[in-house]
Amino acid sequence: MPSVVKINVLTVPAAQREVLEQRFASRAGAVEGSDGFEWFELLRPVEGTDQYLVYTRWRSEEDFQNWMKGSMQAAHKGTSGGESGEGGERPQPAATGSTLWSFEVVQQASPASPASPA
Repeated sequence: MPSVVKINVLTVPAAQREVLEQRFASRAGAVEGSDGFEWFELLRPVEGTDQYLVYTRWRSEEDFQNWMKGSMQAAHKGTSGGESGEGGERPQPAATGSTLWSFEVVQQASPASPASPA
């Protein structure tokens, strides 16, 4: 069964970029222990767009769905000890929009091993 890739496309105004990156940094380690989790990257736009890409790779669609129903949902409800606003209220989202793209891995490559010294 091929791995699945989920890319969450977040539209983030320039004024909110630092907030978004700090929120992800404060959650470091939150997904790594999830069953079936394989990889995470937060990709910052360089030019021409205000969209960040949140790349995750999972062993299966089922593993991703289990994470969505469990620890991810809890983290986004503010129950995982995350940042809170004044009076204990949840902070406003840093992103103004979100779209989820889904893919199956059909081919992959890794860097070739360096040649052994002769």
